[in-house]
Amino acid sequence: MSETNPFDHAAIDDVIHGRLRLGIMAYLTAASPAIFGELRDKVGATDGNLSTHLKKLEAAGYVRQEKRFVDKRPQTRVFLTDSGRKAWLSWIETMNNLMKAAE
Repeated sequence: MSETNPFDHAAIDDVIHGRLRLGIMAYLTAASPAIFGELRDKVGATDGNLSTHLKKLEAAGYVRQEKRFVDKRPQTRVFLTDSGRKAWLSWIETMNNLMKAAE
């Protein structure tokens, strides 16, 4: 955030700031790793929509997906990476600074 302009929104991470990606990051902060279906249900997404947003978060290095089999059924686990946790904390700090500036 700019010291000369406390309302400078340029520091907001657009990868996280999307509505569904924001929910994904918030949930993974508390529940990493999460099973794909559990995450889908918690954020209210469809399989395809969640997959698309996870790919964007994965490309940014914020999440990692691990595919495995459990009882001969495929299972995808989604992990918040260290970079993702740092980005999340930075996003929170930026939003807090914006809110403080508006008080």
